[in-house]
Amino acid sequence: MIAALIAVFCIASGPAKAWNSTDMTGALPPLDFTMTRASDGQTVTAADFKDKIVLLYFGYTFCPDVCPATLMNITQVLKSLGPKADDVRVLFVTVDPNRDTLQALKDFTGAFAPQIVGLRGSANQLAALAKRYRVAYSVTPGGNGKPYEVTHGSAVYAFNRAGDIKLLFTGLTTPDGKLDGVTADMRALVAGAGSDSWWRRMLSWF
Repeated sequence: MIAALIAVFCIASGPAKAWNSTDMTGALPPLDFTMTRASDGQTVTAADFKDKIVLLYFGYTFCPDVCPATLMNITQVLKSLGPKADDVRVLFVTVDPNRDTLQALKDFTGAFAPQIVGLRGSANQLAALAKRYRVAYSVTPGGNGKPYEVTHGSAVYAFNRAGDIKLLFTGLTTPDGKLDGVTADMRALVAGAGSDSWWRRMLSWF
């Protein structure tokens, strides 16, 4: 019986998905965080986004170009998904909580797709999440003639419905970003590609 089930699994699963973006499967830990949601001030964790495809992006509302361009490109990808876009949540985590109030985050993310969620954490919560996904950022307050400076990574992390890391999206920082590959990968993720839930269900039978 086991041999038969394994044979069925091999037929059903077929060849591995050929992604357009960087495959991060197993390279980073599952989604895990505790932060405050800008839209309603509620504390949320990764569990609140269970069964959704989650995109994780670090930025800040005062960002003059990279963050708006990235979120606009993501908005275009979500529009391409049609009704299936509701299966996606984009978590925009501010790396500048000193200036990014919940209201500022709410207003900023509200200018893009409704699936984009602003998140704000304490300094420790932010540092822990950034370290978990190897994201570099820095904030240098201005003063004495020096400008306020913020730096952060520009990649977007994609997690499947189980909260496992799957893909790394790059090249979304310019207004004319090429979105065909990202859109195709998002369609595949929403459809269930890159998920081992079927295999887990089969193993639960024993």
